[in-house]
Amino acid sequence: MNGTTTAPAGVPEGRYGSRGDREADRRLKVVGAVLGVLALALIAWLGGTYLLQQSKLNGTVVAFQVVSDSQVQVQLSVNKDSGTGGICTIRSQSPDGTVVGQTDVAIPTHGTTFEQVATIRTTARGTTGELLSCTPTK
Repeated sequence: MNGTTTAPAGVPEGRYGSRGDREADRRLKVVGAVLGVLALALIAWLGGTYLLQQSKLNGTVVAFQVVSDSQVQVQLSVNKDSGTGGICTIRSQSPDGTVVGQTDVAIPTHGTTFEQVATIRTTARGTTGELLSCTPTK
């Protein structure tokens, strides 16, 4: 015995050899590495886009007050880049979650902060005052 193995009779040469396994493992590692790099690049791009969009116009509802069955006042505060204006949409809902009023507040381009008390006219008594979105104008 010289330490080498031979394929049994009737089995094609190289079919069960270790050379094919090593090549397949190497290909899988290369494909996995390429897919990993592409996934990281996609996550970085999406994250950067999200952060850049968020830094232009960020609003919050500081407080709200139910004035009557047909009005809710909302104190809106917006942080933004100088020169960026836009529209913030606020709404009010009834206790069962039905939207009873919604309005848009125009955000001017000057300054880096903006605060305003906005009145939402409602079709029934509203119990919330919430910010839906703030969208920068182009």
